[in-house]
Amino acid sequence: MSGVEVVMEGPVSGDCLLSLQMNARLNNFRPYEKQQQALAAICGFAAGRVYIARSGKEIVGYITFHRPDEYSRWYRHPRVLELGGVEVSPGWRGKGVGSGLLMYIFNNDCWEDYIVISTEYFRHWDTAGTGLDVWEYRKMMNGFFGRAGFMPVSTNDPDILEHPANVLMARVGSRVGWDDVMDFEEIATGRR
Repeated sequence: MSGVEVVMEGPVSGDCLLSLQMNARLNNFRPYEKQQQALAAICGFAAGRVYIARSGKEIVGYITFHRPDEYSRWYRHPRVLELGGVEVSPGWRGKGVGSGLLMYIFNNDCWEDYIVISTEYFRHWDTAGTGLDVWEYRKMMNGFFGRAGFMPVSTNDPDILEHPANVLMARVGSRVGWDDVMDFEEIATGRR
């Protein structure tokens, strides 16, 4: 794989995404064919965005964004977007694909108007594939997201509190006002 070019692009359209081949090892959330369909569906959401890393016509990694689910506490905040999924094919890990894609995304000024959250649940982590235990994996995830300005956030969200390794990460854009930040903190902690 040395010398093979990886292109970062997005947000891509659903048609663009479906015109490419999905790496068969992008199956952490569901089988790769169904994951490709799910990514194309996200492209059709009003605030849905999918960014990809590709080698030639093959998608080797992706990161998705969307509005939080309407039944979640985060939906109440108009400036919150959720980083929904990050996956890099195992054969491409350790080569800077994930970090490169994350930096490509957050070098765009448009994110400065949003609070972007990532709910990190240990049950989604590929601890078996990486050989890391949950605490080592969490440390790796904190470093990964930290490169783009994400920080762990205190919350009383029961899904996060379900396991001590779970974590809520957030990146507050530079143009997000103080009132919006305070509203976000109130939603995160459940304090009104």
